[in-house]
Order: sequence, then structure tokens, then C-alpha cells
Amino acid sequence: MPDYALFDAQPREPQLPSPPLACDSQVHIFGHPERFPTKPDAAYVVYQATVEEMLRMHKTLGIDRGVIVQSTAYGTDHGALIEALRIAGPAYRGCGVVDDSVDDEQLGRMHEAGVRGARFNFHPKLKNALPTPEQVRRTAERVVPLGWHLKLHMNGVDPREITPLLADVEADVVVDHMGPLQYRHGLDDPHFRHVLELLGRGNWWVMLSNGDRRSVAGYPWDDATAYARAYVERAPERILWATDWPHPLHPGPVPNDGELLDLLARYAPDPALRHQILVTNPQRLFGFPGGEHDERA
Repeated sequence: MPDYALFDAQPREPQLPSPPLACDSQVHIFGHPERFPTKPDAAYVVYQATVEEMLRMHKTLGIDRGVIVQSTAYGTDHGALIEALRIAGPAYRGCGVVDDSVDDEQLGRMHEAGVRGARFNFHPKLKNALPTPEQVRRTAERVVPLGWHLKLHMNGVDPREITPLLADVEADVVVDHMGPLQYRHGLDDPHFRHVLELLGRGNWWVMLSNGDRRSVAGYPWDDATAYARAYVERAPERILWATDWPHPLHPGPVPNDGELLDLLARYAPDPALRHQILVTNPQRLFGFPGGEHDERA
């Protein structure tokens, strides 16, 4: 039996309705195992997490847009992601995993399918080969001219050892999951202070997600709220929100995704701020119609 819990298959509506065109900035999907087999050493495989199941969850939450992020279970084989984007339609974007094995023709297919970002996974539990500094730089040089953003998954590592790799890159850079926070340190956590400083640079973003999972206090995750509010106060124009459905490697209990929108309402009690986080910011970053990158997309 796997040592992680499945997602809650009965999502409930959030207490406050989502604004029209709200975006879930990170979900993962799995394709049919016969068509899209995962790597033999994949750390996380949940074939129940189909694009159709994801769309059902979003409909319940009132989410109209989303970003499907390549699961590490597929490595750099983006077949399942491209198929999911075809099914989900133009209201969805993709974020891929690019290394030297992905040639220019593959990049072109990914871009045509709606991929608009490249993610670097440094989380040690994901059983993937960690990107080297040289690989990070080469990938950035290839995808930034396409108008893509760069994404850092740094849970379990010191961000101060990773973020200098992209310090001089002229592109948007997203820090996943509120950064690799150390909740036991509270707001004095040096990892948190570093990510907060990055938000002052103008091209760095933070994704509000996994506050429930990383919480030390437990439900209703009050200790996550202080971090999130500090990020929102620092740079409200560069904050995203995500469910991270189907919650990879979650030890359980897995939250109901409606509860995660309720948690966002505590992160950002002001309806105008929530609209910015759910609608305006992702529209600008991901190139949805009407956004800043729409023409390049």
C-alpha cells in the first residue's frame, strides 16, 4: 500500500463563492495507464486523478481556469499533460519539466498545447534527478524567449541555495507552496524571510498552497495564515493560489478542496484582494485572454 492518502472525491462548495474566471494555479493529472505509463520509480501515482475528475472538482469550487503541472511520475514525457490540455480546453494552461532531453520540436508542441512554464523540482522525496545549475541555466535560456515563466519546487531544501541560480533572469519566477517554510520557527524562519525578500524584486511570485499540509497547529491551519498574509501584504500583485490537487504524497487526512478556498478567504479577507489573487494575477502571468502575456501566448 502507498504511504500517501488519496484526494477527497467529494469536493464541497466553498463558504464564499469564487469570482468568475477564478484560477487554480496548480493541479496534477494522470492519464490512462496503458496510454500514458508512469516511470517505474515514480514516487506518486494516482490514476484516479484524471482530467475529468479534476474538472468536476473545479466545477464544484466555481473555478473556471487552471494550470496543469507536469507530474514527476512522467519525467519529461508530456503526453498525458498535452492530452489533458486538449480535453480541458483554452481555459487551462500547462507547466512542463524541461531538460536537455526535450528538443526544440517537443518544446514547440508543448507551447502549441498551452504550456507556459517550466518547473524545476528540488524536493528530495520526488525521486527525480535534481537539476544541476548548468541545466537550470540552459533551460531558462531556451524557454524564457517563449514567454514562459519559471517555477521552483523547493520543499525540503534551503531556498538560499537554489534561488541565486535565477537571480539575474529576466522572467517571472514562481516559488511553489509558499516556499520551504519551517513552521517551528514562526515568522523568524530564515527561509520565510528569504522568500519575502524575493517578493520585493519585482519578478518573483509566491503560490499560496500546502498551508494545510505544512501546518504544525493542524486544522484549521491557523499558523499558515500569518505567512500568507505577510506575502499578500508584500506583493499582492504577484500572489497566486492553488489546491495542488490531488495533493501528491499527502500523508493524510487530505483536506476537502472547498476547505482550501475557505483558507484563502482567511489569507485574504478583502474580496478585492481575493479577486486579484484568483483572477487578475493568474490572467497576467499565464496568458489567459485579456492578460499581459496574452499576445505572446
